[in-house]
Parts: sequence; C-alpha cells; structure tokens
Amino acid sequence: MGTLKNNEYIFEDENYSLSRHGFARDMEFSAKETKADSVTFSLTSTEETIKNYPFRFIFEISYTLKEKGLIISYRVFNNDEKTMWFSLGAHPAFALPGNFEDYAIVFDNDENPEYHLLESDLISPKTSLLTTKNGENGLNYSMFENDALIFKKLQSKGLSILKNANPFLKVHFGNFPHLGIWTKANAPFLCIEPWFGHSDAIDSNGDFTQKQGIQNIGINGIFEAAFRIEIL
Repeated sequence: MGTLKNNEYIFEDENYSLSRHGFARDMEFSAKETKADSVTFSLTSTEETIKNYPFRFIFEISYTLKEKGLIISYRVFNNDEKTMWFSLGAHPAFALPGNFEDYAIVFDNDENPEYHLLESDLISPKTSLLTTKNGENGLNYSMFENDALIFKKLQSKGLSILKNANPFLKVHFGNFPHLGIWTKANAPFLCIEPWFGHSDAIDSNGDFTQKQGIQNIGINGIFEAAFRIEIL
C-alpha cells in the first residue's frame, strides 16, 4: 500500500520494483463465489507476479451487503515456503453532494490525532495534530493541499461524516492500524482509507522486511481483516 522509495525494494539481497499501491489493483480477479447478498473475488500469484513480488499467495476480497451497510473482508493465504511480507488497504471514495464545507468528520473518540503528510509521495517525519472539538473537524480543501492525511496511531475504531451536523455515513475500521483521509481540490468526494501499511518513509533503506507498517504471514498462514461502511 502506498509508494515505495524509488518504486523499489530489497528482499533477500534481490532488488524488485513495484508501482504505487502495488500490482493487485491492476490485475483481474476471478469471481470465486456469488450469493444473493455477497460476492468473493480471488487473485492467485503467477510466474509474472513473482518477478516483482517473490511470494506465492491467494488474495481474496469479499463484499457483503448488510442492512444499511457493506462489509469488505480480506483474506491472504501464504502458499509459499517462506514468510510472506505484504501490505494491503482500501481506497473507498464517498460522494459529498453540495458544498464540501457543509461536511465534517467525527472520530469515535474525542481525540486530536497526530497525522503525517506526504512528501514526494513518501511519509514525511513532520507531523501535525488534527484539532477537533468533541472529536469533530469541519472539512475544507486546504486540509489536503499536501495530499492525504496519514494517521499511524488512532484511539478511534471508526470515523463518521456529518452533513450540516447530521449523521451521513460511518466507516468502522476496527483493527486496521493505519488510516488515510484524502480528497483533491474541488472534488465532490472524500476518501476514508483503512490500511495495513503505508508509503515508505523518506529515509527508508529499502529493506522490505523493515518497511514501516509492513505485515507478515508465516508458512501456510492466513491473514484476515474487515471493515464496514454504514449509512447513517
């Protein structure tokens, strides 16, 4: 998830390259299972993926409709004979009709969370605090002049959008440790992005196993995570 420094990384003394946000988003998933209220898509490693990502895996994403909401679930299966290192994350964008400044975001906890900004698509060491009142912060485009706000440490497990002080939508991100919030100037949407991992720091040494936010799965291991979007 995010950008690698110079779009490169090192694993077991070999150099590899990956474009921003990795390769899975550019690949075609197969429909593994379809039900009345859910669908599961699957992606399996190939000899081509191994050239840039030296692990054998199965990656599944499920979408399940629930009353007033949607659950997005992830499963990663390590089919390799070594520990598998990876990041994953979501990039949902929510349409905000009308005046962008009529909207506000509200964290579950009354906190003024620390966030990082991006510098040439990499994580800057400089941080700021998102000043909130009762966990609430009014939206304006100037917040995103330097791209996304990257939160590495949040007490909250959910984030709501309000319109004119009325509940609009909520993202329950649960045990996802990182969160990105992003839009661009004059865009009629806001992205709320739960992540396991994020861009390299600007001082990254390129070692994949030391990458900030990197996850790992042991041999024959399975990783599972989910987040929920709720209409309020």
